[in-house]
Amino acid sequence: MEVLEYIMEKKRKNKKMHFSLLDPEKQAPQKAGEVAGTVTEHGSNLIMVGGSSPISKERLDQTIREIRRRTPLKIVLFPSSVGYLSPLADAVLFMSLLNSNDLDYVIRVPAKGAPIIKRMGIEPISMGYLIIEPGMTAGKVGKADLIKRDDTKSVVEYALYAQYNGMKLFYIDAGSGSPEPVPTEMIRAVKKEAGDIVLLIGGGISNAQIARDILEAGADAIVTGTSLERGEIKQIQEIISATKV
Repeated sequence: MEVLEYIMEKKRKNKKMHFSLLDPEKQAPQKAGEVAGTVTEHGSNLIMVGGSSPISKERLDQTIREIRRRTPLKIVLFPSSVGYLSPLADAVLFMSLLNSNDLDYVIRVPAKGAPIIKRMGIEPISMGYLIIEPGMTAGKVGKADLIKRDDTKSVVEYALYAQYNGMKLFYIDAGSGSPEPVPTEMIRAVKKEAGDIVLLIGGGISNAQIARDILEAGADAIVTGTSLERGEIKQIQEIISATKV
């Protein structure tokens, strides 16, 4: 089954999902593999591989190989540049950072990566990416014009833009390690006005209650990374369990 087909089938059945985000820069490849095995045991649905900092192709490929050894879950690239592309992955989030002040992140980098993705033969999954306050490292690297936390109107506009442009996923991110998650009011509004698109939420999801609140507000999937980097196994297990209720 193709990765997008798997995600869309979950959405059709109203099954909530958990995506584990592993940054190859934050841990050794072997450790990334161990973490992937752990989250698989606890019920995560998919492994995302990516980060905000440059990384060598060798490190990226080695990380994917180690993850592949430990889990049958699909591996999806979450690239910040064309350097984050690898034929060893199953798919790539072919994304546009919609609120970046730099056209490279909106369209130029994805355009440069398109022929590479075609040659590699990995599945591209179109996604609109939006960063809200505080944004953290992702906001700085992506030169994002951060969306204010009370600016639900703008978030809905971007979500509808993504949906009308045929993007399959829409990812609202408060930034890895954010002290606050995406406000539930934003999530409810996007769910109501742009419900056809698959809604991903990340950043600041530090415990199971936050995860439940976000999912109940209308998110189709939650993305966690910081807890994985810190090795907070019990916390990770509880967060993943929130998607199974």
